Amino acid sequence: MSGRSVPSRQINIVLRGPEPPAAPLAEAEIQPAAKRTPSEGPLSDIFKELEQMIGLDNVKELVHEIYALLQISRFRADAGLVHNSHVYHMIFKGSPGTGKTTVARLMGRMFHAMGVLSKGHFIEVERADLVGEYIGHTALKTRELMKKAMGGILFIDEAYSLARGGDKDFGKEAIDCLVKGMEDKKNEFILILAGYPDEMEQFLATNPGLPSRFPIQVDFEDYSIDQLIQITEHMAKEREYVLLPSAVSKLKQHLAEEKAASWRSFSNARYVRNVLEKSMRHQAVRLLSQYTSAPSKQELMAIRPEDLKLK
Repeated sequence: MSGRSVPSRQINIVLRGPEPPAAPLAEAEIQPAAKRTPSEGPLSDIFKELEQMIGLDNVKELVHEIYALLQISRFRADAGLVHNSHVYHMIFKGSPGTGKTTVARLMGRMFHAMGVLSKGHFIEVERADLVGEYIGHTALKTRELMKKAMGGILFIDEAYSLARGGDKDFGKEAIDCLVKGMEDKKNEFILILAGYPDEMEQFLATNPGLPSRFPIQVDFEDYSIDQLIQITEHMAKEREYVLLPSAVSKLKQHLAEEKAASWRSFSNARYVRNVLEKSMRHQAVRLLSQYTSAPSKQELMAIRPEDLKLK
């Protein structure tokens, strides 16, 4: 055995303090991100239609919120977390022609695509469809319509008309029947009541139980002049017509006068649609009188100021 010594190994021990506690989840920094929407399938088509609609920013925000809630509810279910169902009965408040019916139809399709509604069909009714002629008839008619709406949307326009007849009117019976049905079948169909803002507020005040049963209330603002021009040009493009700049100027001036004179009854997009279709008829008469043979493609498409025969 040799007399060589074996060198000792030096072991360095580093003492560390306890790991700092992780930041609470609620305090974690969240980076802002763009809104996520479906990239394909029926939902993608629905969101494309929504984004193409002029204005309606608060409505678009609501649809995004509902979509996000439903999507996260799916993730919560997959993670074994509580995922309670929500009530989606709604009040739409706004003037005629502001997109209430169009949005209601779109929501029916979205809820169907997300699995909330089994069918997603759309049933539009008014007072005459609900109110009967004798005691008991109204409840029968109302229950029948709710039955038809199961799995879809029941849309009642000018819903405040149900409360106009007073306590002895059969409209009150329809309201009571709707209140019971929307509570008993709250997850089987969605009820949307629509009408003018002031009248809808008065209507909700007629029954203490009504406001709490409609957790979603949406205001549909009147369109501005510029938005109405955009809507008109979009409608014309769909029909393969073009409003010449001079026609646009004439229409813009007319809309400003019309809105100022009849703001209470102005029908927004419905009004400009009627104006456009009337101008198409006038254009057809003008072209037939000007040309003995087929006009050019450009002339067939052009809406001129003289075609806008306004009041």
